[in-house]
Amino acid sequence: MEEGGSSIKREYENELKLRNFSRETIKSYIAIVRDFLEKSSNNPSNVEVREYILNAVNKKQSTSYIKQKYSALKILFLVLGKEVEFKIPIYKKESKIPEVLNKKEVLKIINSIQNPKHQLMIKLIYSGGLRVSELINLKPQDIDIERKIICVRQGKGAKDRITLFPESIKNEILKYLLNENPQKYLFESNRKGKYSKKSLEKILGKSSQLALGRKVRPHVLRHSFATHLLESGTDIRYIQKLLGHKNLRTTQIYTHVANSDISNIKSPLDTLE
Repeated sequence: MEEGGSSIKREYENELKLRNFSRETIKSYIAIVRDFLEKSSNNPSNVEVREYILNAVNKKQSTSYIKQKYSALKILFLVLGKEVEFKIPIYKKESKIPEVLNKKEVLKIINSIQNPKHQLMIKLIYSGGLRVSELINLKPQDIDIERKIICVRQGKGAKDRITLFPESIKNEILKYLLNENPQKYLFESNRKGKYSKKSLEKILGKSSQLALGRKVRPHVLRHSFATHLLESGTDIRYIQKLLGHKNLRTTQIYTHVANSDISNIKSPLDTLE
């Protein structure tokens, strides 16, 4: 985006901030626009936007990502004093069953991590159904050990919420706080700054490859948290609040992978005599 001028970059970022977009959304939109400008002319046209979106469709990128690209470029054109003159169709959102680990697999991953701090981070993601961005933004004061809760400040949608803190790691977290004495963030890098998402993804990817023979992304732990609660009989409305979902329909995707209901149904093969 620097090639298009630092002033355009500032204007674009300011426009996103005025719209009260989250830091993650701003980061994503800027990356999209930077990629688009690198592939377009100095004075991008509607034809170039159309080709850019069409290329994403041909590559079979997700519906949500195509919509995100379109939205990012619409705002860019607004900043440039132009208008995107075509509309993308209303794509049906893909209905995908989330990847979920069973409890033994979660335990295998945790036990394969030798670094106590890294292990604690993975435990908290799973135990509270946290997003990576939420974990790395946690402050020491966000952990209420006595009430057994984690306060997630300004999660997705700029909303605060409360989720679960496991009593089983109470001594671990107290020992960690005493030894590490974190200042700004609960988990700080060696340079006393915030952990990056990539670092955490690398930690989990390496440990899951070792434990399960395949790489697992952090969001799978969040999916597993929700599914395991549902299977244990937790009301789906409570799970919705713990995950921070605005709409119950978002949470209901886990009913497709939870086996609490179907586990009591016998396969017809098992009934053959």
